[in-house]
Amino acid sequence: MKSNYERNRMIDLRYGDGTYSKPATVYIALFTAAPTVSGGGTEVSGGSYARVAVTNDLAHFADAVAGVKSNAVAVTFPQATALWGAVVAMASFDALSGGNMLDFAPLTSPRTINNGDTFSFAIGQLQFTET
Repeated sequence: MKSNYERNRMIDLRYGDGTYSKPATVYIALFTAAPTVSGGGTEVSGGSYARVAVTNDLAHFADAVAGVKSNAVAVTFPQATALWGAVVAMASFDALSGGNMLDFAPLTSPRTINNGDTFSFAIGQLQFTET
């Protein structure tokens, strides 16, 4: 799902504002409480957690098929050095910290990340749609 920030950028691009700069890198984040279109939620913190930087190009995000864009490479987070908790959602941002949320989605299978665990999205598991 698109954040309000990203929805506004898309509408402006289509109607009257011809400028749009895609971020060269997107940053994938994990949440223990899901964000909404206006942001919020509770991003994982501590225990070596960090957003994962993914180059925003066709090598990392293949062409959309049937309205779905997905990751063409695995997206793997650092190994947890503490309990991260129950991860229930993900989001993409335009910055390593702070920044603007672009897209977000609940995880189809929430997972508790314990000390020593590594969380990863396999190829094709991150899916973005125009909703």
